[in-house]
Amino acid sequence: MCWRVRASASKIVSCPVGVARRQIAHLREALMGQRTSVGLDVHARSVVACAIDAETGEVFERRFGTDSAEVTGWLGRLPGPVRAAYEAGPTGYGLARDCASAGIDCVVAAPSKLLPKPGDRVKTDRRDAQHLAELVRADLVTPVRVPTEEEEAVRDLLRAREAATTDLMRARHRLSKLLLRHGIVYPGKQTWNKTHLAWLGRQRFGLTAARQAFDNDLAAVIEVGARRGDMDAWIEALAAESAFEPVVTALGCMRGVSLLTGFALAVEIGDWSRFTGASIGAFAGLVPSERSSGGLRWQGGITKTGNAHVRRLLIEAAWHHRPAYHPERSKALQDRWAKASPEQRRRGHEANRRLHRKWARFDTNQKRPNTANAAVARELAGFCWSLAMMTS
Repeated sequence: MCWRVRASASKIVSCPVGVARRQIAHLREALMGQRTSVGLDVHARSVVACAIDAETGEVFERRFGTDSAEVTGWLGRLPGPVRAAYEAGPTGYGLARDCASAGIDCVVAAPSKLLPKPGDRVKTDRRDAQHLAELVRADLVTPVRVPTEEEEAVRDLLRAREAATTDLMRARHRLSKLLLRHGIVYPGKQTWNKTHLAWLGRQRFGLTAARQAFDNDLAAVIEVGARRGDMDAWIEALAAESAFEPVVTALGCMRGVSLLTGFALAVEIGDWSRFTGASIGAFAGLVPSERSSGGLRWQGGITKTGNAHVRRLLIEAAWHHRPAYHPERSKALQDRWAKASPEQRRRGHEANRRLHRKWARFDTNQKRPNTANAAVARELAGFCWSLAMMTS
């Protein structure tokens, strides 16, 4: 019995089964650039590995502790070339960086892009590692970009600032609702400024428990506000000295993209050349979901996949394009334009005008504001991409 194996695009040869299998393995290695495919199921206290040798069909399995040197040493002893992968998650990118330092090809897989096994109802670390190794072998793993250590550190600081903003909002809500339950309403219009804080300091309560609850909530507002202010100062200092400064300056030509927003976008996205003006909206989860079949087409809300931090920043910035566009009246925008090049200012001005016209058209057609803002944010992402690419 013989197998017919396509050895190249123009030649078909006949050979015994054993020879055919070896040729298939060598052909797969030539096409895939790898011999051993490795899946790593990484957890906080353990790493379960499964390796498949494409030439011999042999399967290697191993369980490790938290020492990445053991993992990289084991990977280095496997028949090469080796390609490994593990899912992105809370364990971070340390193992991928250690593998890169050791000369091992290791990618971090996007969990949402991994194909599940149909009908599989048994889930263990060993089976997860084996399934991932099979996906690596079939080249069905979509890798995510591994940031540098500096990018990851700045990203952590920016996300800590975002968390502090959420904490501050919750603390303010608790304090205002406590006052409302006691029938105390601030008579002014602008809240959480110096005048408002001074008014809060003058409030008195007859009951000791109520006074202690009020003092606790007020202290929380002051403490979280001070902590966020410190992080704002640190971030501004980092933005002026980091490698992202040209991108931050270019993004500042857009309405609603302040220094903090531009710096956060630059750090979260990192390498803008991975995208196009049309695809960056999908990365932020701002494209409509769709379920179409045959002649029927149904589109729903945005997918909300990808980077949630980038999506939040773009959504917040898009609201700034709804009011009338008068750049001469915005000192903050003029200050940001002064740091940019003439080409960047021209591009930003055109984008700002176009996004405002889009908002005005949505308002005229009585489009739901949240739906309209998502559409504006998707187009804003494309303009941000074009400005960032001007710096490359």
